[in-house]
Formats: sequence, C-alpha cells, structure tokens
Amino acid sequence: MKKVLVCKESLPAETRVALIPDDIKKLSGMGFEFTVVSGAGQKSGFEDSSYEAVGAKIVSKEEDGYADADIIVRILKPESSKGMKPDTLHVSFLDPFNEKALLKEFADNKIQAVSLEMIPRTTLAQKMDVQSSQTSLAGYVAVLNAATRLPKILPMMVTPAGNINPARCFIIGVGVAGLQAIATAKRLGARVDAFDTRPVVEEQVKSLGANFVKIDLGDMGQTSQGYAKELTPEQIAKQQEAQAKVCEKANIVITTAKVFGRKAPVLIKKDVLDRMQPGAVIVDMAVSTGGNVEGSSPDHEVITDNGVIILPGDELQRQVPWDASKMLSGNISAFLTHFYNKETKEFEVNLEDEIMKGCLLTKGGEIIHERFKEA
Repeated sequence: MKKVLVCKESLPAETRVALIPDDIKKLSGMGFEFTVVSGAGQKSGFEDSSYEAVGAKIVSKEEDGYADADIIVRILKPESSKGMKPDTLHVSFLDPFNEKALLKEFADNKIQAVSLEMIPRTTLAQKMDVQSSQTSLAGYVAVLNAATRLPKILPMMVTPAGNINPARCFIIGVGVAGLQAIATAKRLGARVDAFDTRPVVEEQVKSLGANFVKIDLGDMGQTSQGYAKELTPEQIAKQQEAQAKVCEKANIVITTAKVFGRKAPVLIKKDVLDRMQPGAVIVDMAVSTGGNVEGSSPDHEVITDNGVIILPGDELQRQVPWDASKMLSGNISAFLTHFYNKETKEFEVNLEDEIMKGCLLTKGGEIIHERFKEA
C-alpha cells in the first residue's frame, strides 16, 4: 500500500486540504506515490501546479483516482464509500459516534476506515494529533473574532485624554483551544480569567499569566484521552452559578467545553446573558455539538435583547487555511510515515500498534473497534 489519493473537500465551507505539496515531496522521497484531485488545495493557497511540481498526478474528480488508490486521505467524512476498491485505507475525520450508518457501509464494502479524531492522545502519537493542531488555531481565531466585534480595545492605554482599562476576557475550558485563547488574549493586552473542571490545568493557566478561577465541583478529573469528564447535573448547576459572577464583569467570554462523543453542556443560560454588559462578546466554540451558550447558533451571530453578541465558534481553523492545512498535513504525514516499512516500501496496517488499534474502525468486512461494534 503506497498509492495515495488526496481528495478535494466537497463542503463549500471547508477551506483546508489534507496534504500540502511540501509533505507530498517528502513522502514521495520515501516511496509513496500521489494523485491529487484538481482544486484540492486551491482554497488553502496551493494550486494544482504546485502539486505537479512535486510529482503528483492530477485527476479531475476523486472517482477517477479510486481504482488506483491504496490509501485515500481527506479531511471530512465522505458521503459514501461507493467506488472505493476493497481493502482501501480511508483516512479522515469520521465523527464515528454519530455516523454509525457510514461505519456499517465502510465495513460492508470492506474498506479499512481510519478515524483521525480517534488517534490516541499519547506522547508517541503527538505528531499525529489532529485535534490538538486544529483546535489550537481555532482558539487563536476565536480571540481575534471577538476582538473585532468588541466595542473597546483589549490592552490598557495611558493617554493624555485619559486612561483605558484593559478588556476582561474569560476562557471557559482550558484544553488546547482554551490555552491558545488565553495566550492570544494576553498577547493582545487583555486581563484574562480562566476556568476548567480539571484542577490539574491551574498551573498551565498561571504560566500564561492568567488567573485561574477556582470552583469546587467535588470529584473531578480527565479521561485517559485527556478530555474533561462529563459533569453531573448538580455539578453543572454549581459551575453555572459561579461562572455567572465572572461573566457579568467580562467583555469577552470564550467557551470551549466539549465532552468527546457527547452533547456539549450548557454553561451560560439566558439569565446570565441578561446580566452581562451590553456589547460583551461570547464565542461559543462548542456550538456544533449543542453549544455551551443558550441561544447560540452555528450559522450566524446572535445579539441578545441587552446587546450581548454571541458568535459561532465552529471550525474556526478554516479562517486560517494555509497554516491549518500545513499543520493537518503534518499530522497525516506523521501517520503515514509511522506505518511505512522502508524495507518493503509499503504502508502496513499493523493492529499490534496501539495507534492503529485506537483509530482503525473497520477492516475485513467488519467494524472492529470495540467502542463502535454495536453499529
């Protein structure tokens, strides 16, 4: 397995590409062969000519490359696996908790389906961690989007006309996105508060110069994958009450609280929105999984009766597609390199490897991953 097809994303809103020319050049030097669908990298700033320059073949549509492809890489889940030959390795985000029918189709068509979001979050797999690379950029963009809608500046200024106090920014959820949001807001001069249900992140928050808001929720922690554990209804209510006091004073609030594979908890309800300052901006980065903010929309900004602006924060990395593609391409390249046998010059699906075992969902006509077999 060494012939790779790079697909063009069909969703109009998607601006990224799975592999960039520089990485294709490196992988080609190892023995991989590449076919790229025309226009795949155009929205990211990579023209077909740049792919041809590194030896990739260009085809007009992905179906034209199926017959010759051993490995298919794309960003988003496909609408169908129809036309892919048996034993093809398909690599993309798959949203496996919500796409059971697609997993069954992959199995029925004997496709080997890798879910990028299921790559274990271990030290060895760090270079392949698409979640971290993409959400880091999203956290950066979230602060910039909020700053452009806020009717005041972020840094403190001392001027002859008077002093301007720094904007107050509150980050809820200190994962990769939250940490980058904290760092970005601090660089822009804001006063930053942050909260996470995992007390272990307090040191990281303080190291970035932010204040960690302490809320006693009882027994808390994180999963083996590094995600926050789901809160009980009682814990959510307690968190909402304590956060409300910080939200009332904040000019910017960025919510990043997602629970992997589950609906996002609602952390800011209407009664809190009603008490916030007119002109305050909230970015709901969990809006695609139900939203952390009551009334938020994945499609457009919402302005409350008292003038609070709620911005959608879904897939914000698409606003910086050059770097988002570069980072994502690096992740996928690391995955391909890890399982490439230089002696045989073949990509090997090794289920003895914990990384492959964690992210390969279908093989040999069956759903093999323990968490999705019921599909």
